[in-house]
Amino acid sequence: MAIFNRHKFEKLAVHKSKTLAWAIAFLSGILMALTTAPVNAWLLAWVALVPLWILVVSYEKPKQEVKQQKLFLLPASFFLVPSLWGIGYHGLALSWIMGIHPMTWLGVPWWPSLAIALFCWAFITLWGAALVAVWAWLFVILNSLTLPGKNPIFILNSPPLQGGAGGGKAQFSALTRVLIGTALWCALESIWSTGSLWWTSLSYTQSPHNLAILHLGQLSGPSAVTAAIVAVNGLIAEAFIEGRRKKEEGRRKNWIAYILPASLCLLLHIAGWSLYNRPLNQEAATALKIGIIQGNIPNEIKFDSGGWGRALEGYTTGYKQLADRKVDAVLIPETALPFIWTNEYQRSTLSFYQAIIERGVVAWVGGFGQQDDSITNSLLAIDRTGEIVGRYDKLKLVPLGEYIPFYEILGGIINRLSPLDAHLVPGNSKQLFDTPFGRAIVGICYDSAFAENFRYQAAKGGEFMITASNNAHYKPPMLDQHHALDVMRAIETDRWAVIATNTGYSAFVNPRGETVWKSGINTYEVRDATIYRRQTRTLYVRWGDWLTPVLLVLAGLMRLIVRN
Repeated sequence: MAIFNRHKFEKLAVHKSKTLAWAIAFLSGILMALTTAPVNAWLLAWVALVPLWILVVSYEKPKQEVKQQKLFLLPASFFLVPSLWGIGYHGLALSWIMGIHPMTWLGVPWWPSLAIALFCWAFITLWGAALVAVWAWLFVILNSLTLPGKNPIFILNSPPLQGGAGGGKAQFSALTRVLIGTALWCALESIWSTGSLWWTSLSYTQSPHNLAILHLGQLSGPSAVTAAIVAVNGLIAEAFIEGRRKKEEGRRKNWIAYILPASLCLLLHIAGWSLYNRPLNQEAATALKIGIIQGNIPNEIKFDSGGWGRALEGYTTGYKQLADRKVDAVLIPETALPFIWTNEYQRSTLSFYQAIIERGVVAWVGGFGQQDDSITNSLLAIDRTGEIVGRYDKLKLVPLGEYIPFYEILGGIINRLSPLDAHLVPGNSKQLFDTPFGRAIVGICYDSAFAENFRYQAAKGGEFMITASNNAHYKPPMLDQHHALDVMRAIETDRWAVIATNTGYSAFVNPRGETVWKSGINTYEVRDATIYRRQTRTLYVRWGDWLTPVLLVLAGLMRLIVRN
């Protein structure tokens, strides 16, 4: 009976331990989410990954599985820890997705609208959580292999190996773990960012408030900022683990271990601050006076005759005002005038087009284009004679919003539910946008989350950045987060950015990431400012994300050194 009670007590203790671990993981993921809008507690990003790191590193594989040498198999209870962290982070940070509900204005009944919104939120949250789960799995597997001559037991915070020399080796192993964990996270973010669902890189937790650390993006893009966050969190976690190990051995804790992550964090910010404080060297000959019109057309009326009339009136009036201010060009938002502008007859009948002919000021117009039998979400450059001299087709379409994945299989089902056009096609990843003032870097709405598109255009001679968006169906946190992404793209490419949105936030951002002007929300705005063309080439623009492969190679070399 005593043995039975002891076994029962041990099972209960294990269950409570797992529940506590799950709760800690979920809450620390929420802490990471609080770094984004609307809370913007960006400092939390430097510690919010610590609990997950400790839980993963301290994981012990069940003995029966160790004996069976099932190296790559881990129980579901393990995957629940990183998954809950990912759900806490991605789920809360992306909760603005629910803003698309209700879609009754598109003819979707209230309950199906709610179902669509919940599905989108759940799917993208789980997709983000999958990244964290894969990271934890690979982290445990790779670190288990660093224990030479041992069975693959996943106790990575064990007492020193090999007697007196073990302390130094344990510290060396801790640094190796930090390098492996950082390299893996950066690699997985790189992989995830090549797909259609991407937004919540750890790097964007610092935007737009921590401009010093964001300037590391000029070295290797978002991966440089992500690497900084993961490495500092990892070093703090390893210092905690080392202190716990010493306490278990009856030795005095050594707080010196925390000096390393603090020093690294400080050095990274100093490096970013030095990049931030470089002079802009703005020459008068490179100046452009650009106008923005924020039309503030609610989506509820955007695609009916009343909305078209209001849009034409508002944008035509705003264009004439800006022309009178002697601007060089006018930018209007994504699909601001939802007509097929590549159809010469259709555009010639519009009052906005007639104003271009009359006033002779270049316009960058958000509308639709044609590609064979399909439609593109496009930004078109129209010169003073009314000719289309440049065109950019949106590269990253929103799944279930602007296109249907696996249309041949799912199209018939989703067409009955999806409120949005399923026949848009994406642009070419190598397209360039030329204007009468030189080549521009362009992004349309969701494109802003994908840094490589902006880097490519900058490398091909883009001298300034323009983005056009329509976020009218989302809540303010999304507008803030979208602006944060545009700020990152301006810093990484070292370019002035002109941002036009339908309902906010429109803005002018300088190459340092400083917002020179920012619109209100749900307001009609007509604004102009002077920007400057630039031909600088940051290390990121020249070499792309070189840091991630370097980290992976260094992690591999360190693992071999520790193993031998």
